[in-house]
Amino acid sequence: MEITQPTQSSATVASPTISSAAAQTSTDFEVFLKMLTAQMRYQDPLNPIDSTDYATQLATFSGVEQAVLTNDLLKSLTTQMSMGGLVDMAALVGKDVRSTAPAYFDGQPLTLLPGQRVAADTAELVVRNAAGDEVQRSVVSPAADTLEWAGVGPGGAPFPTGVYQFEIVSKSNGEIIAQTPVETYSTVTEVRLNDGTTTLLLSGGASVASDQVTALREGNL
Repeated sequence: MEITQPTQSSATVASPTISSAAAQTSTDFEVFLKMLTAQMRYQDPLNPIDSTDYATQLATFSGVEQAVLTNDLLKSLTTQMSMGGLVDMAALVGKDVRSTAPAYFDGQPLTLLPGQRVAADTAELVVRNAAGDEVQRSVVSPAADTLEWAGVGPGGAPFPTGVYQFEIVSKSNGEIIAQTPVETYSTVTEVRLNDGTTTLLLSGGASVASDQVTALREGNL
């Protein structure tokens, strides 16, 4: 029985990953052929292996080979598509995005967007610093759509420059019924691709996933 190695395709994909996978698969195929040849050489002459079994083994290995190359091609295409999306997202640099990510305070008042939709009779605005420590708590209107945070303490001294996280604690009859993160607008300074997820780096060093952004506007509004 004559066994011939399948001719490789002449198509070339410009990808180091696929080239490496193809080389590894080719090496594995040569090892497989050596094992198959040894199996034929040392088989029992009184009970030889049927030729159809050899054909089945070759077909099975060929199928695995093609599956490996196909998977690597799909990974390469996915990476290229992600990079294309990253280029498109680069247009967000300099824009203001709305999210619940920590906001950068540099002495100028911040506009907060509570967005709470609960039947509360009282509400408090809780402010936390970059370390997560509560630095201020004040009573606000439960129905407020926007709030202005001046960033000053009880004595009128401004809070240090840095990022701050905001939360609305809603109460009914003195009992907490909801704790809602507050949205703010922050300026995008960089767009990154991390493990297939597009992340927006915001002024002050905070970051947010692109799918967590709820609104977009021109910067410095």
